[in-house]
Amino acid sequence: MKKLFALSLALVMALSLGFSAEAKAAESTTLKIGHVEAEDRSVHRALLHMKEKLEAQTEGRISVEIYPNAELGGDEELCESVAMGIIQMALPSTSVITAYNERIGILDMPYLFTSAQAAFNALDGALGDQIDEWIKDSGFVSLGYIYNGPRSTTNNKHPLYTPDDLAGLKMRVMNSPVFITMYNTLGANATPMSFSELYTGLQQNVVDGQENPPTLIYASGFQQVQKYLTMDAHVHNFLPILTNQEWLESLSEEDRAILEQCCAEFVTEQRETELADNEDIVSKLEAEGMEVNYLTDEQYQAFVDKVQPMYDQYKAEWGEEIFELAESFNE
Repeated sequence: MKKLFALSLALVMALSLGFSAEAKAAESTTLKIGHVEAEDRSVHRALLHMKEKLEAQTEGRISVEIYPNAELGGDEELCESVAMGIIQMALPSTSVITAYNERIGILDMPYLFTSAQAAFNALDGALGDQIDEWIKDSGFVSLGYIYNGPRSTTNNKHPLYTPDDLAGLKMRVMNSPVFITMYNTLGANATPMSFSELYTGLQQNVVDGQENPPTLIYASGFQQVQKYLTMDAHVHNFLPILTNQEWLESLSEEDRAILEQCCAEFVTEQRETELADNEDIVSKLEAEGMEVNYLTDEQYQAFVDKVQPMYDQYKAEWGEEIFELAESFNE
């Protein structure tokens, strides 16, 4: 009888240890993060810090793998990969997620925000909440919005001082209806193209120019294939921290809270770094051969006036309320 009891006890302990091992394994997960940015840009640098914090605070229950430089595809492919659960997180431009709800294009409207801080307040507030609501049934959620900088325009033909200077230029844009409409309205020929193909497209003169924040222009080496940079800051651009919803909900309550806090800290650090980087990057672009011009107030206003028909069009399509909400953060 004692022998039978001992065997039974050993069996129970073995099963218990097996279940414990399985439970521990179930608690461990890999967070694969894809983005298109260069490794020396603020996005990747701040992301490395987030990786350190998240792995330490979860005691290894969440291990992080980061794939920069469009290694896993362009923004569109990354969105699809997150939605399908192939990867768990991506940092695409908000312009790309207009494919899931076109009204997110409000963030692409030229000259919408009067400053970077006004844009931060909007994305951290009611406007960000509205965008979260718009994408909630797409297979992913956003855990915050990092700053991609003030978008400015480059080309290989001549400096841009007025909208007329854009006439006939083939301008690469993201596959966003608003960006396409913007450059067509300004007189250019808007040409959608994946970011991962852009350098080659500029090098081979498939397109004459493009628009991106100065830090991304520099990190991507576009100064090697573009001559003129116009500091027009037409859009304050953001990248959502897109996270697979099913994976997020599979985390324990504790680990999800840690992840959300790490993402919040990531947003703060990255924005501060991006703003600081933009302070000195233009001089580096000039040192490497780019001709840089700034718009006077009068010249800037000419661009603002030129795109006003866009506002009439999209207010009719999306409703004036979303524009009023966005513009309220300029006060």
